[in-house]
Amino acid sequence: MKPKISLRARTEYEAVAVGLEPAGVVQGSMFGMPCLKIEKKMLAGLYGDAMTFKLPPEPREEALALAGAEHFDPGMGRPMKEWVVVPLEHAASWPKFAEQALEFVRE
Repeated sequence: MKPKISLRARTEYEAVAVGLEPAGVVQGSMFGMPCLKIEKKMLAGLYGDAMTFKLPPEPREEALALAGAEHFDPGMGRPMKEWVVVPLEHAASWPKFAEQALEFVRE
């Protein structure tokens, strides 16, 4: 079952999406959740009241050090090693992680 998304989480996610539009990032859906893509590659998504990001090693470790952050498991029973779930309480860091995810996915 998909987690519910609060209005605040949706608003914070939309702000990240709008901020990345000039770079060519578009909104879509993957794993049944809203996501951000560049050239059909997913770089971030909204999972309940948290955002998920595909991050390289150093930013990934920084994200995982935040309270409540964890590796992303879309329900297949196996966490995705490059993906981190960052809770809404850390929404101020979402734009930074989204930029880092964008750079990583473009490489």
